[in-house]
Amino acid sequence: MTKILHLATSEDLDRLLPMVRSYHEMEGIEVSDDLRRDALIPLLEGSPHGAVWFIGPKMSPVGYVAVSFGWSIEMGGMDGFIDEIWIREKVRGRGMGTEALAVLQKVLKESGIKALHLELADGNSAERIYARAGFERRGFALMTWLA
Repeated sequence: MTKILHLATSEDLDRLLPMVRSYHEMEGIEVSDDLRRDALIPLLEGSPHGAVWFIGPKMSPVGYVAVSFGWSIEMGGMDGFIDEIWIREKVRGRGMGTEALAVLQKVLKESGIKALHLELADGNSAERIYARAGFERRGFALMTWLA
């Protein structure tokens, strides 16, 4: 795909799981490895509902970004939601996340995505990175119902 983003496939599951676990630990997300595995497998097998890309060199990625797809009348069609984005702590601050976002936005736009969203906690230091990438806060809060 590019030098910074590489689409993950089912063959990458064992390489991806520790990264997802690290992100979840950092964010205080308590889920089982089985739930992680079950959530990732369809995305890695080509589900139309989303995709996961590795960030960094193909042979030694330093992170990942997972995007889910939906539909928005307001946005005029298909939209995406960055469900998770994570880069190893030792390589943060080197511009890889910024570069990955730029490439992701380009690829998704070329694929027909009309808007890309992400969730951000108040005070998250990455907000400035997202703002530079063109993300803007909107005047409402994300609410969730869990089945």
